[in-house]
Amino acid sequence: MTSPVSELIELLSLERLEDNLFRGQSRDIGTRFVFGGQVLGQALSAAQATLDDLDAPRTAHSLHAYFLRAGNIDAPIVYDVDRTRDGGSFSVRRVTAIQHGQPIFVFAASFQREETGAEHQLSMPEVPMPEDIEPAPAVPPEVLAKLPTKVQRWLSRKGPFEFRHVYPRDELNPPKRPPYQQVWFRLTERVGDAAELHRALLAYASDFHLLGTATFPHGISYYQPGVQMASLDHALWFHRPFRADDWLLYSIDSPSAQGARGLARGMIYDRNGRLVASTAQEGLIRVVREDAKE
Repeated sequence: MTSPVSELIELLSLERLEDNLFRGQSRDIGTRFVFGGQVLGQALSAAQATLDDLDAPRTAHSLHAYFLRAGNIDAPIVYDVDRTRDGGSFSVRRVTAIQHGQPIFVFAASFQREETGAEHQLSMPEVPMPEDIEPAPAVPPEVLAKLPTKVQRWLSRKGPFEFRHVYPRDELNPPKRPPYQQVWFRLTERVGDAAELHRALLAYASDFHLLGTATFPHGISYYQPGVQMASLDHALWFHRPFRADDWLLYSIDSPSAQGARGLARGMIYDRNGRLVASTAQEGLIRVVREDAKE
């Protein structure tokens, strides 16, 4: 059997159809539609694949994306890359993800040649190290059996990333609490040294736990009936080199929720306290009656 990590790497390794055209498959991880992090990671992989003929290596430093339509898990996704600009120091790529002839996602990423300059960063929060945090217990079988099939698959799957919450929350019976959390995470197996792969893996993982932080003050969660949640946009900035198979701390807060939308921000540190990436996301958070029409 292939491992979850091998499956994820295969998922991010797109089929090249033409110079600027790629095709990716999807995995059902228990979400109703294609997981947003998958599309984000695949779009970054497609954009990175169009930089191989430049005179010097350029690495992604920022990406901005909008989720336009829900993705169909059972259909492939085509990624159309526009080589918008190759300047002396920076390159820009725009990517459109297409299913059934319609765009489901648009994405722009900027890449830069290596340079040196002034440096500073905010300090990592003082939290326990991942070795000092117990892994989350499995959901009891009798509880799992009462949940919808998709939720059962999500909660019982062994995914490619391990997560350890500094302040765990019962997502099935969520209490009200302030809108922030810290989560250690890492890939469950060691992988190669290719920086492009580690950036695509981090893009994938950055969609976990981010929007959910905006639900904390309201005592709701994605797993509850009548709660509709979906990513609307996603931004990610890469600051410093990292490895996705070493422990990283995701420190997240949500400054606002309004108009059925929530905003969340995140900072990602390595275990030595180096700020390696930052994120921001706004998403739909809608609570409806079970008998209400969408």
